[in-house]
Amino acid sequence: MTNTALAGASAPAAGIAPGLYPDLPIETYHGDRLSLSSSGARSLLAPSCPARFRYEQDHPQPSKKTFDLGNAAHKLVLGEGPDLVVIEADRWDTKAAKAAVADARAAGAVPLKRGEFDQVHAMAEAIRQHPVASALFAPGSGRPEVSVFWDDERSGVRRRARFDWLPDPRAGRLIIPDYKTCRSAEPGALAKATHEYGYHQQADWYRAAARGGFIDADAAFVFVCQEKSAPYLVTVFEPDMTALRIGAAKNRRAIETYAACTESGYWPGYTDEIAYLSLPPWAEIRDAEEYL
Repeated sequence: MTNTALAGASAPAAGIAPGLYPDLPIETYHGDRLSLSSSGARSLLAPSCPARFRYEQDHPQPSKKTFDLGNAAHKLVLGEGPDLVVIEADRWDTKAAKAAVADARAAGAVPLKRGEFDQVHAMAEAIRQHPVASALFAPGSGRPEVSVFWDDERSGVRRRARFDWLPDPRAGRLIIPDYKTCRSAEPGALAKATHEYGYHQQADWYRAAARGGFIDADAAFVFVCQEKSAPYLVTVFEPDMTALRIGAAKNRRAIETYAACTESGYWPGYTDEIAYLSLPPWAEIRDAEEYL
């Protein structure tokens, strides 16, 4: 059965050509509808589905307050991004504060409370004090926000990535860092986050971007994760080879799914069949003991 509401979703006639783009505006990067990003690949697979991916592409959401702190920290750590504007108000639910916030967003800036502004500056200082993170993001050692577009050899799908920081060529293996804010930078918590958010898929995707963009065929990709509460602890990690192999396999499935849906114009939901479901294992064990 064809989902007519999602069949034949519209797309622009042309996309961005393969290549390296150091100065591509972020809106242009996200607005390209004929290429697949790492986050898009992840949204094609369970627990999401192609129909949700297509809907989100057709109905982009405005920036949310929950993203402001991370965006502001990125700006200070990477040295590039939207302006930060302090809204000097104790409450943001007043007419004047709401107007100031709206004006800041309309100008492409990130509105922050005074405490948040001080917080992100303290976070950036903690990055500068970390022996590994400070070296990875050393000013003058690379360029922030570099986009790359390339064609997947097996499927022909155009892929894209946007490096937080692309280091300049140097002796030895190139290490490409990606900055993330988090609730906990404890390694066990980050292992769970890697599974939940697909960081192993992102790592494989961005290593492929380095190859596809003729940057470095053997580049390493690491995550610089920083807690959002004092003392703003930092952990730098790289997914192990097993995680990267799983990430690569999931990315391949997503690419092939995207290619098939693009060709057919049909973006299926979770299932087109009647689902036959059991209780969650924990509930089945608990209730079986009581009722059976």
